[in-house]
Amino acid sequence: MSNTVNTGSTTKRMGVLGWLDENFEKPFLFAAMLGVILIITFQTAYRYIVTKFSADAGAAVWTEELARFLFIWMSYLAIPLAIKNRSNIRVDIIYDRLPKRFQDISWIMVDACFLVLAGAVTVLGSQHVQMQLQFPQTTPALQVPYSIPYLILPFGFGLMALRVIQDLVKQIRVTGLLDTLIGFALCGLISLPLILFNNMNALALLFGYFILFLVIGVPIAIGLGLAALATIIGAGTLPIEYIAQIAFTSIDSFPIMAIPFFIAAGVFMGAGGLSQRLLNLADEMLGSLPGGMALATIATCMFFAAISGSGPATVAAIGSLTIPAMIERGYDKYFAAAIVACSGAIGVMIPPSNPFVVYGVSAQVSIGKLFIGGIVPGLLTGGALMFFSYVVSKKNGWKGEEKERNFKTFVKAFWDAKLALMVPVIVLGGIYGGIMTPTEAAALAAFYGLFVGVFVYRELNLKNIVPCFMDACSTSAIVIMLMAMATIFGNVMTIEQVPARIAEFMLGMTSSKIVILLMINVLLLWIGTFMEALAAIVILTPILLPIVTKVGVDPVHFGIVMVVNLALGFVTPPVGVNLFVASGVAKVKIEKLSKVVFPLLGIMLVVLLLVTYVPELSLFLTR
Repeated sequence: MSNTVNTGSTTKRMGVLGWLDENFEKPFLFAAMLGVILIITFQTAYRYIVTKFSADAGAAVWTEELARFLFIWMSYLAIPLAIKNRSNIRVDIIYDRLPKRFQDISWIMVDACFLVLAGAVTVLGSQHVQMQLQFPQTTPALQVPYSIPYLILPFGFGLMALRVIQDLVKQIRVTGLLDTLIGFALCGLISLPLILFNNMNALALLFGYFILFLVIGVPIAIGLGLAALATIIGAGTLPIEYIAQIAFTSIDSFPIMAIPFFIAAGVFMGAGGLSQRLLNLADEMLGSLPGGMALATIATCMFFAAISGSGPATVAAIGSLTIPAMIERGYDKYFAAAIVACSGAIGVMIPPSNPFVVYGVSAQVSIGKLFIGGIVPGLLTGGALMFFSYVVSKKNGWKGEEKERNFKTFVKAFWDAKLALMVPVIVLGGIYGGIMTPTEAAALAAFYGLFVGVFVYRELNLKNIVPCFMDACSTSAIVIMLMAMATIFGNVMTIEQVPARIAEFMLGMTSSKIVILLMINVLLLWIGTFMEALAAIVILTPILLPIVTKVGVDPVHFGIVMVVNLALGFVTPPVGVNLFVASGVAKVKIEKLSKVVFPLLGIMLVVLLLVTYVPELSLFLTR
């Protein structure tokens, strides 16, 4: 009997441990995301409601500081979820072409590299916390010791290291002992120059290691951090303690917080039933024309772009509804997938747009102006895709669905979609009306989407609300980690005067604004074929912005050009993420889809050239 009890107890303990292993981060992430949304929403309401009715009400200065600290903790505690799901942003061009054996060895190297960075920041973060305990300082608003918020460095990166070790153990079982040792040996070979030589060339280290890490498939954020760490060790560019401090201060920023809010708003509204209602409205407006469903798809993507701020999210939310519907109505399945993939790229042009937020923070320009400047390029792209779809559909006899459409049915569809259509009004109206900052507007949009999904449409419930929160947290955390590591990388570049040298080189070749913009567009189009847009923005903005400003390009205009250009990267093979999402939804081969999408890319390229060389198309609304 005692044996039976012990076995049951052991099983129960293992069950509890297994649950903790699977869900350890989730309760905090759920509470932190919900808390930050509510805090910023309260801050906005307090400023415009409470202070209007009470002259004695002081400023709620604690709200922003508490929200920032919760955001930093949430961001770094969500990275372990990305590690478990292997969902970090990385370059897979070479990895995808490797035999299975070498792919497994590559994962050993990736985990080992990630473990080095996580371990280094854990140790350096612990030392920073100890220093703050020895020389205590308190935060301005909350009056808590700085050592408390900074605890995220040893705790968060320590948890990352633990998750990487877990992933490494699983990978070792797949890879086998011999190939695992080969992977570790190759990592040792990579670090050999740092061991053998001192005072090496900083630029050779910085870019050499970064390119090497990209090639072997290390996530871009980790590659940036490791390249900067290797440069600091090998060239003595900065004190090594700097890495831990910047890992915190680089994302201790109120504007950056708009990113998780916009992502959360898109996730909540996609799961909460708003996308279907938007599609019904677009179908009511355009469905009777040749190619009506394709036109409605593009229009819905444009509507949803004003909610999600994300290209892949737009493709996933709208494509899952429209691709099967188009195929059912006789459209070619590759054409259907291509239309959705290209229309999804509008998601980063029409505000709100996460790439505009990232560029605005990186370039220190108005996010509000970037948002309003992206409206016309987004509408131009959507209009051009609609024209192409109309011509092709008419040629192939793809007609719209025949059903009764009149003013009464339009009003009904409009009324059903009214809550979804309110989101752009809240975001853009709040920003341009001077009522809210972009971050406050984003938080209010997330709160609105959550409220509508739970209490009005009731499609957000106990079954899907936690996965929605985890999706929003992990997706945004990958971007935040990328920005933190890119800050360290960018500061090393600045110290070594890389932007100034590149600017001097390019301006030495030509001083023509037209030629320089053409060269930069070609560079961005090439980079967009293998690098995710957000990664390209955080890496290249410090390099390219000084060049274009010297030839008289407005920083806001350049940001719009950069985002419109990199939007094409969502649908350019070999790593266009919209292509992968659309091919998965349509169940078609990516190789053939890549060929079908080229005429659409040509149309988008024409729009890019118009936006580049006719600045007023983007800027006239910002005046």
